[in-house]
Amino acid sequence: MLFGIGRVGLGLCLAVLGFAAPALADGPDQNGITAPSIATSLPDNGDPTGMRKWLASHGITYNFIYTNDLLANVSGGLRRGTVDQGKLEYNMTVDLEKLANWQGLSFYANVFQIHNTGRIRRDYVGGINTIAAIEAVPATRLSELWLEQKFWDGKASVRAGQLAADSEFFFSSLSFMFLQSDWATITAANLPSGGPAYPLSTPGVRFKADPNANVSLLLAVFNGDPAGPGNGDEQLRNRYGLNFRVRDPALVIAEAQFRANQGKDDTGLARALKLGAWGHFGDFNDLRFGNDGTLLGATAGTGVPATRQGNFGLYGVIEQQLYRPAGGAADSGVSVFSRVSFSPSDRNLIDFFVDGGLVFAGMVPGRPDDKFGASFMYARFSDSVRSFDLDRILSGTPGFVRDFEANLELSYSATMVPGWTMQPVLTYVWHPAGDASRNAIVTGVRSIWLF
Repeated sequence: MLFGIGRVGLGLCLAVLGFAAPALADGPDQNGITAPSIATSLPDNGDPTGMRKWLASHGITYNFIYTNDLLANVSGGLRRGTVDQGKLEYNMTVDLEKLANWQGLSFYANVFQIHNTGRIRRDYVGGINTIAAIEAVPATRLSELWLEQKFWDGKASVRAGQLAADSEFFFSSLSFMFLQSDWATITAANLPSGGPAYPLSTPGVRFKADPNANVSLLLAVFNGDPAGPGNGDEQLRNRYGLNFRVRDPALVIAEAQFRANQGKDDTGLARALKLGAWGHFGDFNDLRFGNDGTLLGATAGTGVPATRQGNFGLYGVIEQQLYRPAGGAADSGVSVFSRVSFSPSDRNLIDFFVDGGLVFAGMVPGRPDDKFGASFMYARFSDSVRSFDLDRILSGTPGFVRDFEANLELSYSATMVPGWTMQPVLTYVWHPAGDASRNAIVTGVRSIWLF
């Protein structure tokens, strides 16, 4: 009965709150440009007519971000080969307090144009961990579309509309330089349609409170299946981001964030801790036992999985600066980060996940904006999955027992001009999809332009 309320909970929240939602974070200057941007290297800031500056003066700002990856699987995996993949992203924000004198109200929308010659993880490596986070089905799709209302002198806000959970929950900002920085494998593999994360988003409502400068509390309710039930690729079931589903069992995420020494004038080592949990109100299949109590991996029985009500996960994120140069920001110098998460084994493909990394920022003489580092990722196939595989083998079906998948990425992000970076990368993948015989090596280069 408890999980049954999830089917209507989200719809009620949206009906009650309407389109409440936030002001934007500090960013664009008086010319409407958010640094770094290649616009600052162009004549007239790339705005010869002054239209961008005029729009900014009325509260309307925008930017374009183009990301391109040229990647090759040079060893192992499913097959060798090269892919060229790109994502053009358009972001627009409207400060409705400045435009329409509505205090504390803002609007945001972004659109992706995704194109590629193949998908490096799915088509070439055959794993489950992210290798390059922009990988997706080619499409032009709407991502987020929301309004946010701030109140209590900006210390609290409500956001409603089409949302992506990975923009605010269960992430480390220190990881952003890495190609494999993404919505965690444990949530992407366990939630319906991968959850509300790139490239999918879904209707929802997010509440946020900042009791003080060092603490934030977040709670969100999302429609629980961005693409809806069905067979095949979930990205094809919601190809343009326009499904706007609100009747699926709800997904609820809560997160508490604690931080210190994040200000530009702080001199102590920056640190942050995030503790969160998610709960899904839908039904999930048992991965080992059938509805008649028999083993799904054996030949006898109905072959229909038992049903488990609801699902959940617990997670934590930690960031710690190890060295802060004089006058340096919270993300300068040397820092480490990690995410860890658990979910129940009986209904989830992955029951334990951990990733992390080491980042050096501004540490190369004469290259103050360059970054380099190493990032690892580990996803363990659940006890039920491993037992299912063993049951199949014992019943005479050839195969192997899936154990884990792990990635190690080495990367250097070089700033060519403000707003343009080039980034060579080398990634080693152990046990793609749990198969110890297919260890893979991926190498290539990423380029990012911001305008």
